[in-house]
Amino acid sequence: MLPFEEQAVADLLEDPNGGLVVVSSGLPLASLAAALLLHLHHQSTSSSPSGGGGGGGGGGGCFLILSAPDALRDQIRRRLVESQLLQVHDVASDVPAAHRRALYASGEGAALFLTPRVLAADLLTAHLLPSRVRALLLLAAHRSSDTSADAFIARLLRQRRLLPVYAFSDRPHAMVAGFAKAERTMKSLYVRRLHLWPRFHVLAAADLERSPPEVIDVRVPMTHPMAGIQAAILDAMDACLKELRWTYKVDVEDLTIDKGLFKSFDEIVRRQLDPIWHTLGKKTKQLVADLRTLRKLLDYLGRYDAVTYLKYLDTLRVSEGVRSVWMLAESSHKIFELAKRRVYQIVRPDGTRVSIAKGTPTKKRKVTPSSSKKGKETENEDNAPNKDDAQKVNAEASFVLEEVLEEAPKWKVLRELLQEIAEEQRKEDGVVPEDENNECGIVLVACKDERSCLQLQECISRTPQQVMREEWEKYLLGKAELFGLHKKKKKRSQQPKGFGVLDGEFPTGSNENENAGPVSISKLETNALLAAASGISNLTKEADAKEDSVPSCSKKGSVKGKGKGKGVPKKTLTKRQASKRKNKSTTENDNGQGTDVEASGKTDEQSDINVSKVSVEDAPAPASTVDNVDDLIDAKMLPPVQFYALDSDQHVLDIWKPSVIIVYHPDMTFVREIEVYKAENPSKKLRVYFLFYEESSEVQKFESSIRRENEAFESLIRQKSLMMIPVDQSGRCIGPTPANEPEPLLSQNSLTRKAGGRKPTGKDMQVIVDMREFMSSLPNVLHQKGIRIIPVTLEVGDYVLSPLICVERKSIADLYQSFASGRLYNQVETMIRYYKIPVLLIEFSQDKSFSFQSASEVGDDVSPTNIISKLSLLVLHFPRLRIVWSRSLHATADIFMSLKSNQDEPDENKAMRVGVPSEDGVVEDDVRAENYNTSAIEFLRRLPGVTDSNYRAIMDGCNSLAELALLPAERLAELMGSQKGARTLKEFLDAKCPSMIS
Repeated sequence: MLPFEEQAVADLLEDPNGGLVVVSSGLPLASLAAALLLHLHHQSTSSSPSGGGGGGGGGGGCFLILSAPDALRDQIRRRLVESQLLQVHDVASDVPAAHRRALYASGEGAALFLTPRVLAADLLTAHLLPSRVRALLLLAAHRSSDTSADAFIARLLRQRRLLPVYAFSDRPHAMVAGFAKAERTMKSLYVRRLHLWPRFHVLAAADLERSPPEVIDVRVPMTHPMAGIQAAILDAMDACLKELRWTYKVDVEDLTIDKGLFKSFDEIVRRQLDPIWHTLGKKTKQLVADLRTLRKLLDYLGRYDAVTYLKYLDTLRVSEGVRSVWMLAESSHKIFELAKRRVYQIVRPDGTRVSIAKGTPTKKRKVTPSSSKKGKETENEDNAPNKDDAQKVNAEASFVLEEVLEEAPKWKVLRELLQEIAEEQRKEDGVVPEDENNECGIVLVACKDERSCLQLQECISRTPQQVMREEWEKYLLGKAELFGLHKKKKKRSQQPKGFGVLDGEFPTGSNENENAGPVSISKLETNALLAAASGISNLTKEADAKEDSVPSCSKKGSVKGKGKGKGVPKKTLTKRQASKRKNKSTTENDNGQGTDVEASGKTDEQSDINVSKVSVEDAPAPASTVDNVDDLIDAKMLPPVQFYALDSDQHVLDIWKPSVIIVYHPDMTFVREIEVYKAENPSKKLRVYFLFYEESSEVQKFESSIRRENEAFESLIRQKSLMMIPVDQSGRCIGPTPANEPEPLLSQNSLTRKAGGRKPTGKDMQVIVDMREFMSSLPNVLHQKGIRIIPVTLEVGDYVLSPLICVERKSIADLYQSFASGRLYNQVETMIRYYKIPVLLIEFSQDKSFSFQSASEVGDDVSPTNIISKLSLLVLHFPRLRIVWSRSLHATADIFMSLKSNQDEPDENKAMRVGVPSEDGVVEDDVRAENYNTSAIEFLRRLPGVTDSNYRAIMDGCNSLAELALLPAERLAELMGSQKGARTLKEFLDAKCPSMIS
């Protein structure tokens, strides 16, 4: 441990209440938690012979750890196992209650990782006694609030004894979100001390800067199309922000481009707009979604290759083109045009480029000649005779498709850095360590996600040209497949729909073709792309035919890690390779490069694979052509490379122990991890390369993240000097308990004539709660109001307030989902069957609007897709159902207390047996099951002619379905009250079944 970590643990142990620790992102949170657990264990073992300790609950007990992410839990587990002092157990939600009880009983001096739902239920059912707990650790304090599960558990443990609660957070910017976030969190967790450890702390800075690594900042210039796309995206973001400012419903200070680069910007805007979301127009709502899309576009520009970026833009045009606001901006045209220019261009045979010129939407587009070809050529220069054939495909008689396939500038720089590192290692060692697994020579390349890791591995093991060619072929084949689907589903009209920008039409401007009509640029591009795709597919078929006649070669090498997809298709051959191949062809595996960037609004954490561990020496060798001999030699001369995905959130520096780290996508958290790794290993030589795009949003985002964290810590320092945490006489922190809440004015003044206003002693209220409901915060709020919570597994309903009242609680999202699946109908039907007062509780969020939709959106007629119409039909179908609307969790608790007034308390045993059949198959308290055959009733109600108004009369007139089938039509008309309905039912019952035997 570093000295500042030891000091942080010592500060925490001073207060018997515990404390809240906020550290900079990337500092060793797992090391702090593990060291704290070991110190507490040492204190408990040393004080156990003499009885109870001073503040921590005597001389033993287990340590409860909550809200630990998977990566952080693995680090703490590894450190505790290495110490061999504490036992570590994972108590998952699927562990049986008896096994959990045994773990709690025998868990003296053990660290237990639990979920809040399981722990809250075990504390309420006395499976775990607070006296058996030594301390509570919370590893995500920034998520805690007075209604969270962490606060609920802290209250349950601190009711009767002084138990230390230690909370940790490495998200300082989340601790300043909202009004007095840190102070409210501390009160809810019953802690009174706030410990701040920013990167600029004197002790932390001294430890981390004592032996810093050698840092080399490499600035890579962006290509002209990339710079143009970035400027256009920033212009579009600025336009959207200006539109939002004009709504006068958001705080203008928070709406800046600098803050718009982070995900938290969406939370800032939604936090301000959620209370009035139902009053906003469609344009304002779409602006919020457009800002999220533009932020992704800006992030993906430097992360992915040109073909993948264009593919993402194509999906955006399809999915958001109709309703999007930013696509109507002037800069959006530039984004799409430059993205295409990075991949391909449509030119005339004389080299004149075909594109849509800049201008107003009402002007006609012109064909502007380009004096110079932009973009890099992807073919090797030694293949000059076939260059034109490889890069130009006839689309129509007068137009050709010119491939550009611009490579990412960082690819070339990365390869040069690896060659430079290999040369330096050869100078130091004298020989190349091929077979020797030298950990000191490992080069770690850190990328944002796992797809980038796989693509960089391909660029290193093969060539960037081959990678871009492969992506281009997939793009073309995808276009051809999509065009084929559209052609099957819909026949295109032969008549032109119009002329102008909306239809993508523009005059060719050619003097030679005077009679030529308007040509659609989209049709021109589509024809050119389809022609290129057909050529590639033909070459692939020819290669496959040759492959069938030639025995397949054995695979050479393999890729480590989880990046290899199952059933990966064979790599398609380029035209240059197909023209040079004479005798036989070899195929390679495509290592998952077909994974596309999704356009459905997913978050940036789309990588499911934790760590991409790839070795260049073990990578598959490229096709053995003459052009690739130099590349093969270069690949063998490169040092061993390990790729690490930052999104996996795993700490691999202590495992791999690299000597050189290349930060391909700069990240502040990973930079801090590198500093800690070097401070813990001061004798190890470490060199760090940072790859930045010069004058890009990547640099701005990295610098803004550091500045934002420093500002958050400065705000926390000011709050710490002003906050007030109430304590009792013994120094115990007083949290938000019902005794601290002021009584309402009515109760203070109404009973002053009776015993001086003394409050009458009333019986304790209790509510039976389904175990699944502990995922929500309502049991916490009910317990905070002084209501006893009894957790059981209920078959009917979510909450049982009395023997007569059963409540089915639905949040807004759950309500929509239950209507869509039909689950709500069955739940209401079972409640009506067993309880006299069934209640459907519709609970809104406190910080959102108390409305489904605005008044202008409510229609006059019943619509099957409208939520109000669905609720109306539900009430009509179940007249006994009562619907209760709640504005927030606290309002729901007040409603429950008012509903329970003048009602008996529910019986736990009876509530558990409701709806559960016995061994004989009989369901208790089922009135319908005792008097009627419920299955026959359901079958009767589905017969033609039987309605809700006449099925009871039919049941009274006949005893069974067999007797119903024998009734004459006159008797049926008398029972059903309608000649038409009786005739319909009689014809259905007397109809002959078709015979399946011929």
